Order: sequence, then structure tokens, then C-alpha cells
Amino acid sequence: MSTWITGANGFIGRHLVRELADAGRMVHGVGHGALDSGDARALGLQSWINGEVDAANLNALADAHGLPSGVFHLAGGSSVGLSIERPFEDFSRTVASTARLLEWLRSAAPDCLLVVASSAAVYGADHPGPIPEDAALLPMSPYGEHKLMMERLCRSYARSYNVRSAIVRLFSVYGPNLRKQLLWDICSRLNAGGPVLTLGGTGTEIRDWTDVRDVARLLAQVGEGPQQDDFRVLNGGSGQGASVAEIARNLIGHWGGQTELRFSGVARPGDPASLLADDGRLRDMTFEWQIPLARGLADYVDWFKGRNRD
Repeated sequence: MSTWITGANGFIGRHLVRELADAGRMVHGVGHGALDSGDARALGLQSWINGEVDAANLNALADAHGLPSGVFHLAGGSSVGLSIERPFEDFSRTVASTARLLEWLRSAAPDCLLVVASSAAVYGADHPGPIPEDAALLPMSPYGEHKLMMERLCRSYARSYNVRSAIVRLFSVYGPNLRKQLLWDICSRLNAGGPVLTLGGTGTEIRDWTDVRDVARLLAQVGEGPQQDDFRVLNGGSGQGASVAEIARNLIGHWGGQTELRFSGVARPGDPASLLADDGRLRDMTFEWQIPLARGLADYVDWFKGRNRD
């Protein structure tokens, strides 16, 4: 039996492929991106299909390699900003792909466990402290709305067809190979030089930052652990918050410059003031975050500088 990953060529997907392959799993992927067989093997993939998460491609994987023992669903929209600019595209990537995958599992592999990467964006605003999984779900953006629709589809298939799924609501994931969002933007601007770095918002926005290498371990552990219920939800956050200003100052310090940090005071649409996980369920499953924020940010700066040297 094999393990499949949708979105295996993405930021989190590539780290998860390596985590599972290093543990001896036979990993196959489907998603977007041109990878020849050599590139796929270098990532840790036994095979790769460049295309949509649909019945044709899922059947092709099954015909070639047999049915999966588990599927990690990482395909979908990955940007609040892009979801606001192109909401239907985000809907198609997140909601429609999940519906197609669930329907295929219902008919072809109903005993397979589906591990789904969702987002803390489903919680929305007005959560000043740690957010438990049973908190009110009031997303502020199309991105968050579509992640919530995806979760509800999984719950529906669990109730109606016993298709088992585990939802992991990821918070602010960062790490080597992240080529978008706040850390990428800050390092790109530090690399360009200049005495002042001005960011949007106030700098007081709180996020729960988790290194992608830890996130890959978490997803793998969820996929391997026992699941008594057909549907469960857990926060993929550390329970430790840091402000955007702290992150920016830390990156500036690791960069080694004397850049002055300023904030515009203008919040971006769809951005809550605080997103911090209640990590009680993760502690119950004895998962431990291994990479401290300071080390993770230093590693990110080293990766970014090394990428530019290459």
C-alpha cells in the first residue's frame, strides 16, 4: 500500500514528501508543476502526475500503484490576497478539488484515511487569546470561507459515507523554500537594500508561527496515529504567539543590517488581529514542536541568502 499527497509539489508538500519518504513510505503525488522522473525521485516521490485532483488522475495512480493506505490533501488555495483578487479560482482549487477527491474515495477507497491541511483562517477575527477547535468559525476572506467549505464537505462525507478524515488547521507556517508571504517579502526587501523597511498593518498583529519541518512531522504523525472517530479537527499551532514586529526585527537582526522598521498602520483586508492556537489536543497526542522560532528564522535567512548565492 502507498501514500498519496495532493499538492506534493507545493511548499508544505515537498517537506511532507521528504518526511514520509525518509520514514520508508512509498509516496506518490498529484498536483501542479512539471517534474520529470528524476526531479520527482529527488523529492522522494515514487511517481508524480502533473494535473488536477480528479477521478482520471486518481484512477491512473491507483491503476499503476494500487489503492492508497492514506491520502494527505494539501492541494488548494494558499493566499488570502489571491483569494480576494480571484475568488472563483480559489474556490475551484480548494472546494472543488476536495469534492472530487472525497467522491473518488467514497467509491474507490472508502477505508482510506484522509488528512486535510486546512487553515486557522476559518476562525476569523475577535479571538484575542488561544483559539480552541470548537470556537466560532467566522472567516474574513474567501480563502477562509473556502477552507471552511472544504472542512464541511469532509464532515458530510464522514457522516454519510464513513469516509474518515482528520482536519489539521495550520497557523502561520514558514521555513526553507517559502517563496511568498511575510518572510519572503521582508527578506526580498532587505536583500534589495535601503535604510527603511515599511510594512503594512501596525506590527502588533499576533500569529502562531510554526516551522514547516515541524508541520511535516505533525501531518505524518496524524496520518499514522489511531483515529477512533470518522471526523476530527485539530489545531496545527504551537500555542506560542509572536507579533509581526517581533518577526521583522528578528529577521533584520539575522540579516545583519541596521534597517529601520516602520509600519503603515493600514491593515490588509481579511487579516485578523490575532490568530493563536489552543494546542491542547496536540499535547494530548504527545506531539512536540522541535524548532524554536529564533532558530527557524535564522535558518530561513540562511536559506534565502544561499538561494541568492546559488
